[in-house]
Amino acid sequence: MSHRTGEPAQRAPIAVLGAGSWGSALAIQFARAGRRTLLWGRDPAHLATLAAERRNTRYLPDAPFPDGLILEPDLTRAVDAALDILIAVPSHAFRGTLERLQPLLRPGQRVAWATKGFELASGRLPHEVAREVLGTGVPVAVLSGPTFASEVGRGLPTAMTVASADEPFAAALAVSISGKNFRGYTSPDIVGVEVGGAVKNVLAIGAGIADGMGFGANTRIALVTRGLAEMTRLGVALGARPETFMGLAALGDLVLTCTDDQSRNRRLGLAIAGGRTPEQAQRDIGQVVEGVAAARAVRLVAARMAVEMPIADAVHRVLHEGLDVRTAVTELMTRTLKPE
Repeated sequence: MSHRTGEPAQRAPIAVLGAGSWGSALAIQFARAGRRTLLWGRDPAHLATLAAERRNTRYLPDAPFPDGLILEPDLTRAVDAALDILIAVPSHAFRGTLERLQPLLRPGQRVAWATKGFELASGRLPHEVAREVLGTGVPVAVLSGPTFASEVGRGLPTAMTVASADEPFAAALAVSISGKNFRGYTSPDIVGVEVGGAVKNVLAIGAGIADGMGFGANTRIALVTRGLAEMTRLGVALGARPETFMGLAALGDLVLTCTDDQSRNRRLGLAIAGGRTPEQAQRDIGQVVEGVAAARAVRLVAARMAVEMPIADAVHRVLHEGLDVRTAVTELMTRTLKPE
């Protein structure tokens, strides 16, 4: 059932690569909005279970699959059937997924991703990794914003950003994912949207630690606000537009992950404040906690760009250098005073 021509771009089939909680939720939403959707994952047994149960029972038990969602265990068939390909894998698997995808692409196909975070080894943003692997001839886009997979899966009202330098591609994706309870906004600022998605996970761990230590609402909002300033400084240094950081993919996603216990990053911070080590906390959560690796990558990029990010740096030191959380707070509060 290869897709070649004839259908409007926003209604042509889309293949979602990654059958975890986020990939499943996005596939559900595309299918719910009327787009034929193929969902592929690297584990055929897992896909067989999803196909039999018509839902992702482990992560999204309250989100049955729409009729338009097809489970496809063969990557080649999934890619061949689609016009657009959406990658929804953790950041550590992003390059490898692109490398598997690249030889399967044909002219005219477009690639998007919902992966967040800098590449740890290189400090590159996802769109830089994609350009390196796919070249410059493939239209690319990123989907990001304040979205928990369980709420998207259940069809609760949600908004997110689709960013691309290719305006028709961004618009087509936004139209095809939108419905009565889901709204897609477009942006040309792929750098800003990706920086927001990368840094917010690190700051959410810090917010979880602060709340777990009982530091109160004043501390939480100070962390969110000053964290936003750090995020913005880094993004602008990398070429982003300052106004992007007041939108869904930066401020929106930051507030969401810092304040709601559905956030794995926030829960990890709470667990550390309760006496668990970062390793123990990750085992307890049982899913990838993106902020742990992101803390290393953000520190690397901030140093390269000579951008001061004291909150993100403190979170890195707690996670990876054994810094005591109370010492981290004392150091942050006794830094030299300066204008806001």
